[in-house]
Amino acid sequence: MTSALPSSIPVSQLGLSASEAQIFHQQQQIALPNQAYPHSASTRGRGHARTSASTSRAASAASSGHGRLVLDPGSLAVLGQHFERLMAAIQNRVEQLSAQTQTSTIHQSSRAGAAMAAADAEIARFREIIRQIDELETEFDKVRHIRDIVKGFRARVDSLERKMDARGSRR
Repeated sequence: MTSALPSSIPVSQLGLSASEAQIFHQQQQIALPNQAYPHSASTRGRGHARTSASTSRAASAASSGHGRLVLDPGSLAVLGQHFERLMAAIQNRVEQLSAQTQTSTIHQSSRAGAAMAAADAEIARFREIIRQIDELETEFDKVRHIRDIVKGFRARVDSLERKMDARGSRR
């Protein structure tokens, strides 16, 4: 009975790119040889030995490098389950990396915030120093002005003193 034999198709007919076909072949090798086929186990000893042997032979041929996909329901189920586990593992890794990225971003943001706060504090301190310098310069200007006034008074006093000395010596 040839209709009971599982069929297979070349992986190239699946419309995959070369790298996708390579990944598919690798994953098929991982999934199929490591699994017991439910079809072959359930029919053993019940008169379907040819189907069981053919399924194993087709799975072996498909995974042995011939680049074929076994269309046997048991093999497809095993391969489907393998790809579901693989997709779950990939999704889990994406979630882990996303969480790590988020954590790293939060830490970087905290560090940046702390650096900005420190910079703001330094800017405020610098502005306070500049304000104090401006106050001191204003005080220096006041002192210079007072000094100039004092010099003017002193010059007047000296002039008056000389005039008085000159008047006193004339008498």
